Formats: sequence, C-alpha cells, structure tokens
Amino acid sequence: MKMLWRLSREAIRYRKLYIIAIFSTLMLTAINLAAPKLLSAMTGLVERGMDEDGLHQIGLLTVGLVILYLMRILFRFLSNYLAHKAAWYLVGDLRTKVYEKLERMHLGYFHDKQTGDLMSRVVNDTRDFELLYAHIIPETITNFVTFFGVLVMLLTINLKLALITCAPIPLILLSGIIFSKKVRPFFRISQKKMGELNGKLQDNLSGIQEIQSFGREEYETERVDEQNFEHIRAMLHALKISAIFHPSVEFISSIGTILVVGFGGYLAYRQEVRVEDIVAFLLYLSLFYGPITGMANLLENMQQSMAGAERVIAVLDTPCEIVDKKDAMPLQNVSGDICFDNVSFSYSDGVPVLKNVSFHCQPGKMLALVGPTGVGKTTLTQLISRFYEPTEGHIFIDRHDIADVTLDSLRKNISPVLQDTFLFNGTIAENIGYAVPDAGIDEIMEAAKAANIHEAILAMPDGYDTLVGERGLRLSGGQKQRVAIARAILRKSPIIILDEATASVDVETEQQIQKSIAQITGNHTIIAIAHRLSTIRNADKILVIEDGRITEQGTHEELVALGGSYARMNYIQSNASGVLNDAE
Repeated sequence: MKMLWRLSREAIRYRKLYIIAIFSTLMLTAINLAAPKLLSAMTGLVERGMDEDGLHQIGLLTVGLVILYLMRILFRFLSNYLAHKAAWYLVGDLRTKVYEKLERMHLGYFHDKQTGDLMSRVVNDTRDFELLYAHIIPETITNFVTFFGVLVMLLTINLKLALITCAPIPLILLSGIIFSKKVRPFFRISQKKMGELNGKLQDNLSGIQEIQSFGREEYETERVDEQNFEHIRAMLHALKISAIFHPSVEFISSIGTILVVGFGGYLAYRQEVRVEDIVAFLLYLSLFYGPITGMANLLENMQQSMAGAERVIAVLDTPCEIVDKKDAMPLQNVSGDICFDNVSFSYSDGVPVLKNVSFHCQPGKMLALVGPTGVGKTTLTQLISRFYEPTEGHIFIDRHDIADVTLDSLRKNISPVLQDTFLFNGTIAENIGYAVPDAGIDEIMEAAKAANIHEAILAMPDGYDTLVGERGLRLSGGQKQRVAIARAILRKSPIIILDEATASVDVETEQQIQKSIAQITGNHTIIAIAHRLSTIRNADKILVIEDGRITEQGTHEELVALGGSYARMNYIQSNASGVLNDAE
C-alpha cells in the first residue's frame, strides 16, 4: 500500500482522465449487474404463462436490454481508452523524469551502475506503470464493485444460497496472500536480470571491434546466453508458482459452484426457491466468481509491475548529492581566477585521491598538471566543475566558493575537452555547436579554424553536414579531438579544461593546436592535463602531482633545472623523440 500511495502521487496530474475512466468502469459494472435481473424477470414472465400484457412487458425488457448493451459499448470504450491514455502519458512522463534524475546525479552514482541496467529502468521498468494504471487498478475497482454488487443481489435472492456461495472465499484469499509473498521476489530478480542483460548487450555492442579483434565472439556469446537464461529462469520460477496458483483458484471457485447447484436443487425440491430465482442466481454466479478468478490474474500482474515500479522509484528517490544551496548565487562576469585551498578528496571507498592540494591560477594563465596515471589529475579538474565535492578544503573561482554558487552558472563558465572524446550521433556542425545552440555556421567555422579542423571538414563529402556516427565512429581520433576543441572554443567560456586534449593527434597537428591554444590563452584560463610535455611546455605554471599531492611546481625551465620528477619525464620523452626522429 505504501508503494501504491507513492505511485499515486505520480499519476495525480491525470486525475481527470482517471475519474472519467473510473466512472465509466462503475457504470459498466452497474450495467453488468442489471442485465441478469432483466433476464430473470423475462424468465419469470415466461414461467407464469404468456398473455398480451406479458408480451408487452417482454418487449419493454428487450428494448431495455438493447439499450444497456449499447451503453456497455460506450462505457467500455471510455473506460479502456481513457485509462490507457492516462497510463501511457504517465509512462512518458516517468521516462522523462527518470532520465532527468539520472542526468542530474553526481558522477559517483554511475561508478557501480551499468548503462544498460539504467536504460532498462528508463524504458522497460517504466512500461510496467501502464500495466498497473491501465489494467490492474481499473480492473481491481471493477472486480471489487462487481463482487460486492453481486453479493448484495445474491443475498436479496436467497440468503442460504448466498452464504453457501461465500464458503470458498477465505481459501481463495489465503492462497492469494501466499502467492503474493512467493512470486514477487522472482519477478524482482527477473527485472534485475533483464537490466543486467541490457547492460551486457550495451557493453558488447559498444566494444564490438575489440570482441572481433581478439576473437572473443564465442566467449561473449556464451556470457550473453548465460545472462539471458538467468532472466528466463527467474521468470519461469514466477510463472511456475502462477501455474499452480491459477488452477487452484479455479478449482476452489468450481467447488462453490457445485455447492450452489447441489444445495439449490435441494431447496427447489423443497419448494423454498423459485425457478426464476435459480436462473438469476446462476447468472449472477458467473459474475460472482469472475472477479475472484480475475483477481488471481491481477495479483500476478501486480507483482510484476510492482517489481518494476520499485526499481523506478529507487532511482527517483535517490537523493542528489550535489545540488544548489538554498541561498546559492549565480556566478557572473567570471575572469577565471582559480584557487584550491587545502583540498582533499576520496571516493566512496575512502581511499584518498587528493591530499591537501593548494594552488592559485591567475586569470588568463595556463596551468598544467602532469604526473603518473591515476594520481588524481582528472579528478582535480572534475572538482572544479563540481562533478564531485571535496572531502575537505575549498575551491574558489574569482574568490567565490564554488559550493555557494549555482551549478548551472558554474558549469556555463567552464568548457571541457576530455581525454575520452564523446561526439553525439549527428553532424559535425551540430557537435561543434552543441554548447551554443543558436550559433551560426560562420561562428562554428571560426571555432573549427581555431582548432585546425576546418580544412579537414571541408574535404569531407558533406562538409559540416557530415554525419559523425555513434560516438564519432566515422572520424579519426585526431579529428574527434579537434572537433571537441572547436566545441570548447565556440562556447567562449573563461575557463577551458584540456584533459589530454592532444593525445590522439600527430605531432604536426599537435603543434598547430598548441598555436590555437596559445592564441586563446590570454583570454581564457586554461587547465591542461598532459603526458606529452611538449603540449604544456609554454604553460605559465606546471604542477607535478604524485600520490595525490603537489610535489613540484614552476615553469618548464624551472622544473627542468630543479632536476626532480619533471626533469626525469622531460629527459625520457626528449630521448624517445630523438630515437623516433633517427628512425625516420
């Protein structure tokens, strides 16, 4: 009931459609209850012998039945269509709501989540709400109203027969309770396994080149087959219980019918009940047990839909860890001054990634971060955009603590170019202009020229209208990187973060991109992560990060003269570059 109440808050916006649908359902039930009464009356007239007056009454009753059956068509349409309309609109709203919630979750939320499983929650699990609101709830209302309406009718016809009819009901209720407790865990497991299967499929289709390159097709097929049948086995466990439950309910209901027929015949023998009452009783009897057996099917559907609803609600009720404070102010007129004050950070496992990091980067300067892989360089840049919150310390932009400003205004002033370049499945122009939707083609071209990708785009068959494919599959690594740089340049944010932005380009292109970066450095604060030291040789300040701490800082010349870690990296890369040049 708590879950149903929680879900009803999501459906309240469509209450008008539901009210009309429920009203139509009640009218439909009333018509179904009235029809046997008219048929019983016609039987009584025939039994007592026909005369002209009786023939006239049968004619009126016949017209009444025709009107009832026509009204039943109208109310069945309104009940079914409006309930489905409201339910599918609710599904659409929930899909958008779940996606929007995921979109605003902090990055740490996704560390232990599979993309396919989250997709399953957005698409598959939300679909179960249609089953709940278009079928289960309306049919439950119909069944309850029909059951109690028929019960009243039966009690008015013959009290003894009515009590006999109710004898199997406690057994049916008990079996329903046992069924609910037994079957829902299996439906819950089935939903979970479906999410895992979607996750595996998403991983494999994204990594299809690696699978084929390493000849792992058979291995991956076996893993998909295993997860596929884990889902099927969980579903079959639930269906096995259902296959036992439904015939049991039908058997118990049939016992009630047998008791009524047998006891009714005995009462007729003793002339304690009229023939027309027995006819009416038998007609109502099918309506009486119909809702009970129908509830058995609804219980199964409800367990399945509730299992999916639990997974949806789990997402919606997960608190967002990074949100605006109530008194958060927008960050305006940003110059790009960045300051870290004793910042420490660790992920949920508690292992420290950054330890007491402090530095200052003046506006329009270029700050470079170098060091071994996995020492926290990328994490440091993600803290600037508040994708994570520092465990300790404070981060300031233009002397404003970023925890006190709105997320939207903060991120509008920062443009990232990530190491793992992501392009959307659209045209090159759409990808460059992604952060500036109203940018004209001339502005897009200027940004492309600054990123040294303009000529390469023009050489493509469709120019700026060239489709890049999923994740930019149709472009080379260097082309994708330069499109991402153009996207950042177009946004004209005062702060630009380059996370290995030149990692996938050749030396010549790297030099041209360096010139482009040099041209915008005076107008933008640039935070650059690089393993190729040639990229950041001209940085205003270089921070060497090791084991989560800043161990060295200074210009390229100062750090080389210092003779520490940076000098060793520079020596190794310089020698490696010389060897390559000799080989050529």
